[in-house]
Amino acid sequence: MKKLLITGFEPFGGEKINPSWEAVKLLPEATGDFELIKAEIPVVFEKAAETVLEKAKEISPDAIICVGQAGGRTGITPEMVAINLRFASIPDNAGNQPKDEPCVPGGKNAYFATLPVRKMVSAVSEAGIPCSVSYSAGTYVCNDLIYHILHSYGETDIKACFIHVPFIPEQTTDKPSLPLETIAKALEIAIGAI
Repeated sequence: MKKLLITGFEPFGGEKINPSWEAVKLLPEATGDFELIKAEIPVVFEKAAETVLEKAKEISPDAIICVGQAGGRTGITPEMVAINLRFASIPDNAGNQPKDEPCVPGGKNAYFATLPVRKMVSAVSEAGIPCSVSYSAGTYVCNDLIYHILHSYGETDIKACFIHVPFIPEQTTDKPSLPLETIAKALEIAIGAI
């Protein structure tokens, strides 16, 4: 059986919960062709990437999916592109707030996801869950993380992508949200589409 490293983030920005990690925790131990290895990671520039890369070194996964919260989005949004830019509108959980710094000095301007993002979107959409391709993972820790992973593994057999998920209803009264079970189901379908 192949190995998939799937990660979610700790809460940040004053939130008590992060649906990315809560949804990852709900996933089965195996789905499709993959055994799932789950990890919660910090919302800290550099440290998030280091945590995932260390875990990947330890377990040698065939694929890596990192999941993060994008409050305000209406559905599940796998990311097509990671850019070499850090710009934080709010501090991360360690108080870092970079402004216009590269994720990797001298690195490529951008990397494309190496997992089949469009196929994932089709499968999740067909199941009736709102899902679309996103072309910007932003410039916060989520983008920093997937940029580092694609920078490290872009030329290897280890495939990777990032998936943003919306708020869950418990987090908001006036922004779009999806039930946690729906988010977890979408992730499972996306994995099945790889």
